[in-house]
Amino acid sequence: MSEDDKKDMPPAAQRALAEAEERRKNAKALDLAPELGGRNGPEPVRYGDWEKKGIAIDF
Repeated sequence: MSEDDKKDMPPAAQRALAEAEERRKNAKALDLAPELGGRNGPEPVRYGDWEKKGIAIDF
């Protein structure tokens, strides 16, 4: 989002964006063990179900 877009927002929205950015900067990375033999690409459960080649499989 550009600075010009942010200037057009109400002050409350600007504060919310600033707070969210600060939380993202301060967030710690997850310390997860490496997955062995897992799929490549995005996390398969990002929408609450498994997806392969655009087909969602809910089980």
